[in-house]
Amino acid sequence: MRSGNAEEYPVIWLQCATCTGCSVSVLNSESPTVKNVLIDEIIPGKHINLRFHPTIMAGAGEAVINEMEESRRNNRGRYILVIEGAIPTIEGGTYGYIGEKDGKPISMLSSVESLGRDALAVIALGTCAAFGGIAAAQPNPGHCVGVDRLFKSISISAPLLNIPGCPPHPDWLIGTIADILLKGLPQAEDLDEYKRPKAFYGKLIHERCPRRADFDEGKLAKNFNEPGCLYELGCKGPVTYADCPVRLWNGGVNWCVNASSPCIGCCEFGFPDVVSPLYQKLSAEILPVVGRRVDIE
Repeated sequence: MRSGNAEEYPVIWLQCATCTGCSVSVLNSESPTVKNVLIDEIIPGKHINLRFHPTIMAGAGEAVINEMEESRRNNRGRYILVIEGAIPTIEGGTYGYIGEKDGKPISMLSSVESLGRDALAVIALGTCAAFGGIAAAQPNPGHCVGVDRLFKSISISAPLLNIPGCPPHPDWLIGTIADILLKGLPQAEDLDEYKRPKAFYGKLIHERCPRRADFDEGKLAKNFNEPGCLYELGCKGPVTYADCPVRLWNGGVNWCVNASSPCIGCCEFGFPDVVSPLYQKLSAEILPVVGRRVDIE
């Protein structure tokens, strides 16, 4: 239970161009549960205070917009901003709004900018928020971008952590927040070149895949229902950094490759365009590109 003198960490969760799948994934966290995270002290003496989340909060309309703005004003430099989904930038952000105030729409773009400048730290949750993802895939009519690219274009220097995945595993977010509460903001050596925590994205899926021995022995499946490595069927494990093979999903029950589905590289920069077609073998031309920072308009 939460003690009366616990240190509060306000969290503002902003949903932009998203399918809400990242929220659904995190809400299914099992240890700790979402109830533990929101009500209890997951770190003794420290408590997460979720002040704004469009999907799960009870309020609606201008009242919750006022609450979001009040949370920003009263907690400058102290709140954690979680951004889910890419940000539409075309025509001043008119392709995406979070609500209205005084009868005027509030764009996702302006909200990310104002909230990002005053945050203690910003977490880009999911591949769309981190790198643009599906929302920024061709032809990208809304000119959607990830948080990192947007922050660089408008000179926002708030500390940024990327937690990609389509969707991300709940442990990746809960673990990152717990680490901040325990040790403060991560140091440069704790993150990779894409600002992903090395604790979760430090090794290739291919390195810890249970079918790696099949790959080394040349036992390559030709159909999805066959044993053997799924490399010939488009597996992107050799170029994807994540701990799915050891962490597993759905309460530790399974993960993509164990279900005979190739890894689709959803945690990587450039997903889905760079790794498509998803179920075709990686070409020699694609291999050097995956994971390299490239601009997808």
